[in-house]
Amino acid sequence: MDVTVEVVSEATHEVSVDDAATYADLLAEIGYSPQAVSVLVDGSPVPEDQPVECDAVQVVRLIKGG
Repeated sequence: MDVTVEVVSEATHEVSVDDAATYADLLAEIGYSPQAVSVLVDGSPVPEDQPVECDAVQVVRLIKGG
């Protein structure tokens, strides 16, 4: 399955994953950890262990400060 991954305010990646891939697998393909980002499908967050079922997602980097 081919998926377009838009990392908001950074870059867009075209990624090929197998049909059993999860969103965590998709993130690994572009070098991000599920703890550092949120994956959005149609504007709503999805769990990292859910199977990829769409052809386009957005990735938002989480900001941590103190």
